[in-house]
Amino acid sequence: MFKGFIDKSRAKSPWIMHFDCGSCNGCDIETLACLTPLYDVERFGIINVGNPKHADVLLVTGCVNHRNKAVLKNIYEQMPSPKAVIAIGACGLTGGIFRDCYNVVGGVDKVIPVDVYVPGCPARPEAIIDGVVEALNLFQQKQAG
Repeated sequence: MFKGFIDKSRAKSPWIMHFDCGSCNGCDIETLACLTPLYDVERFGIINVGNPKHADVLLVTGCVNHRNKAVLKNIYEQMPSPKAVIAIGACGLTGGIFRDCYNVVGGVDKVIPVDVYVPGCPARPEAIIDGVVEALNLFQQKQAG
């Protein structure tokens, strides 16, 4: 399931930041569940940070709307390169059930580039962890050159 993970002898601990664009909080709860002892995403050496200037990977939940698209873009631009972005849940991928609302722009990829898509409503913790592992591998490839 977690094949081809990062060679830890050459890599630093990846730092991840989570941003909620305006979800129902279902995906946020599942994302936080990944940090519990049951799923323990930190076993991969991941550090959860709150400052985009320190983050290597950005996890985004919820649909993008006209009020938060500038904030999302600003967070993305503050992250140092190389970086990876994970869109989590149906809302993060397409706007979900809110996609036809007047104030919704759509999924995360309407505003910033997305490297990994994790579907679901809400996305399951196992799927989120698989997406994080995939993003970490992409991040390592970007670092290598």
